[in-house]
Amino acid sequence: MAANLQHISYMQKPSRLLFKYLMICLCLWSCNSKDKTNKDHLVFRYNEHKNIGSLDPAFSKDIADIWATHQLFNGLVQMDDQLNVQSCIAKNWVVTDSATTYTFTLRNDVFFHKHELFGTDSTRTVIASDFEYSLNRLKNKSIASPGSWVLNKVESYSALNDSTFQIKLKQPFPAFLGLLTMKYCSVVPEEIVEHYGSEFRSNPIGTGPFKFKRWEENIKLVFRRNNSYFEKDKDGNSLPHLEAVAITFLPDKQSEFLQFAQGNIDFVSGLDASYKDEILTSDGALRSLYSEDVNMIRGPYLNTEYLAFFMETEVAELQALKLRKAINLGFDRAKMMTYLRNGIGIPASGGFIPKGLPGFDETIGFSYQPEKAKALVAEFKSETGITNPEITLTTTSNYLSFCEFIQRELQKIGLLVNVDVIPASSLKDAKANGQLDFFRASWVADYPDAENYLSLYFSKNFAPNGPNYTHYSSEEFDRLYEASYLETNPELRAELYTKMDSLIMTSAPIVPLFYDEVVRFTRKEVEGLGINTTNLLELKQVRKVESNEL
Repeated sequence: MAANLQHISYMQKPSRLLFKYLMICLCLWSCNSKDKTNKDHLVFRYNEHKNIGSLDPAFSKDIADIWATHQLFNGLVQMDDQLNVQSCIAKNWVVTDSATTYTFTLRNDVFFHKHELFGTDSTRTVIASDFEYSLNRLKNKSIASPGSWVLNKVESYSALNDSTFQIKLKQPFPAFLGLLTMKYCSVVPEEIVEHYGSEFRSNPIGTGPFKFKRWEENIKLVFRRNNSYFEKDKDGNSLPHLEAVAITFLPDKQSEFLQFAQGNIDFVSGLDASYKDEILTSDGALRSLYSEDVNMIRGPYLNTEYLAFFMETEVAELQALKLRKAINLGFDRAKMMTYLRNGIGIPASGGFIPKGLPGFDETIGFSYQPEKAKALVAEFKSETGITNPEITLTTTSNYLSFCEFIQRELQKIGLLVNVDVIPASSLKDAKANGQLDFFRASWVADYPDAENYLSLYFSKNFAPNGPNYTHYSSEEFDRLYEASYLETNPELRAELYTKMDSLIMTSAPIVPLFYDEVVRFTRKEVEGLGINTTNLLELKQVRKVESNEL
């Protein structure tokens, strides 16, 4: 595959020229359309290029599914934009028995979306037994929910009465409330789920700010306002403010951005190579061409992008700690971010824990030291007799430019890197089954606690039965990891997290590339669309004003 990299790069040039041509056309169209009244100002429109697999929260594993199900479902608790756990269907809770028992008191004004199966009133109030049923679904092996793991530390749970739900843990787990904010833990109605079975994925009934209206798979998905929603804004107004959410499924980011530039969708998330230079300057500022019609918001994102080594590899080069360290030292992360991401993202000078979480320490990682990297490669050659060390890095097409950059930089220190590009689904399966020696990966927080990141290096979590894709193993790390469960003091727990992260970097089973940032571009008409470190799409507070009001 490495021999084809130049060809791939060359083939991308015509598409860039076409993109420029289309952008000129769209700008002309925009100039001629300035005076048009926005007639659908109560509909929020976005595109989901990755498609949506299910609207059943028990299967909300990917960000595309999470964004959609978040509009339809609620859980006991929810996370605000500052990563604080707030009440939701549970109006309050108490924690007892040395932080192992959580007792939640439910609101009495939360109703499921209307459905004829509910009978005369077409709806009913959520009660504690609904949560008991919903969590039972996660454990049901016949359903095979990818969210079953969220109950691994739960000893038992039960509805004490209609308004009281209790969960008992096997041991203290400080991150537990954050874990309960995941969409897996949403409440669903038993009578509706049992009626539809597996087809609940396309017939969802929840309690969220929006209700399901229509889904033409691969074409369009529509939600409508839930007029019976229980939450209000800070001024006491009923939420949500929008009348509808419309989602399209254009398959690529370039088409998505063109639709955004034309005004056919209201926001795009993330920075793709196909349009990054069109909308941003090299230092990450919004270009003047878009400043009149577009807002840009950005902030830290709990996502670490990295390269990973399979520690049980038989490849001599990758078995060697000196070469793994040389790779970490051998390329300039800051330069990489400037040229390939227009400055969006934080170069990873620390460990695996991203900036923004307690436990992060920017001093425990690797800096750019090419001469030291060269010396380590030279020592490896001398000690092993391998005069031309060569490795293969497996990636997907979306990250080809990053891998090509690293490939060129490591060649300067005496290490040949072949880049193998495979489909994302193939990479996912291969890394889980130990079939890749060196591969690109990323980890987005399931819940905002560094324990979630460190779980990737706990020896009992070896893939495919857990997220330890590198098969890193350390008795000292395991001891600290288990001790962190019992530490209730946040500051002391953060110190344990830092020690664990430092241990990982000492063995260098990974090459941290950068800590991502959330970047959102919205039309000026959109108000109230915030930003958060988990990149959750929160639409209940969003308003759209008509273009003639701006």
